[in-house]
Amino acid sequence: MTPNNIAILGGGNLGSSIAKGLVKSGLMQANQITITNLDLEMIQYLHDEDGFNITTDNVKAVEGAEIVIIAVKPTGAASLLGQVKEKLEQGNHVLISVISGVKIDDLVDVLGDVPIIRAMPNTAIAIQESMTALSFNEKGLVYKEQVVHIFDQLGSTMVIPEAQMPAATVLASCGIAFALRFLRAASQGGIEIGFSSKLSLEIAAQIMKGAANLITENNSHPEPEIDKVTTPLGVTIKSLNKMEYEGFSSSLIQGVVAGHNKILETES
Repeated sequence: MTPNNIAILGGGNLGSSIAKGLVKSGLMQANQITITNLDLEMIQYLHDEDGFNITTDNVKAVEGAEIVIIAVKPTGAASLLGQVKEKLEQGNHVLISVISGVKIDDLVDVLGDVPIIRAMPNTAIAIQESMTALSFNEKGLVYKEQVVHIFDQLGSTMVIPEAQMPAATVLASCGIAFALRFLRAASQGGIEIGFSSKLSLEIAAQIMKGAANLITENNSHPEPEIDKVTTPLGVTIKSLNKMEYEGFSSSLIQGVVAGHNKILETES
């Protein structure tokens, strides 16, 4: 079942990416989505270029929506929730929160016993390539099939216990930045060995795309795929061993763990 109208409260990078992904997927039309921001000029382009409804009035946006997606920064959550609390309690709305570090229980404490889904996508949702983690409260589970269907149009979806949401935040959401940093480093290496900046970036991007597809389409593990290109005395193993000596895998693992610990500190 597809909702008739969605309100996205918070038209920043993630909120606007969700809106664009919904339209790109064909699931929604732009005029079915209302995006809010305290500074209307910041999201004016979403109306002028893409046709979304925009407003500074969060309460009005909630009134006309079946699904309400809250996509503000954690520091702005309390104020926004206070504004829309009464409307959410009165109406037949489903709340989806993509606020990092804010638990379902925290939302229930403010809003009461309403259907709540906690979602953690990444910005690739704008091109329908997000990895999105979902957790539900008891009332939210009634809408599980509908919500999973929506996010399935925007990439891949996994339903997890909320206790795993900090891990999902680091690996699935922050992880896109880790992948992009690898992409940048690989392209810079390509420049050093003779490619133009443009061509080096194209090569590195296609490498990442191909590597990911090898794993997902073949349902395989990285190591067997690596073994296929690491011949004895070859270039690949020489390069890999140098990277490992410099801490390639270790630094990435430690970065993921450090991010997870930071979220746990925030939520405690």
